[in-house]
Amino acid sequence: MPLIMGMSVLLTCQFLGEVIARGLTLPIPGPVIGMVILLIGLMVRGKVPRSLRLTGEGLLCYLTLLFVPAGVGLMVHFALIGRDLWPILVTLVVSTALTLATTAWALDRLNRRRGGQGR
Repeated sequence: MPLIMGMSVLLTCQFLGEVIARGLTLPIPGPVIGMVILLIGLMVRGKVPRSLRLTGEGLLCYLTLLFVPAGVGLMVHFALIGRDLWPILVTLVVSTALTLATTAWALDRLNRRRGGQGR
């Protein structure tokens, strides 16, 4: 029964996210909005319910299966990816560098705000 309750919570949050994203025609995917809804609910509650923890841990065991569709997509569209390889590689490298730089900058600012502990 706890797994059913946990999965119900996850699917309800995803459903609400989809309804909000489509209803307001937002450029944000519904599951992302659903995760934010779940985060807010967990912050209000102050802890993760046992049923949700069990469901999440169960799903994490099979996380690698979620990469199968991406791998199949790479194989199916290999020629298309090959034609646009350089723009894809440049985009990946630049976006990764920007993400790392932004994260380092934010961490440095937070560390300075705390008084430079850990230096």
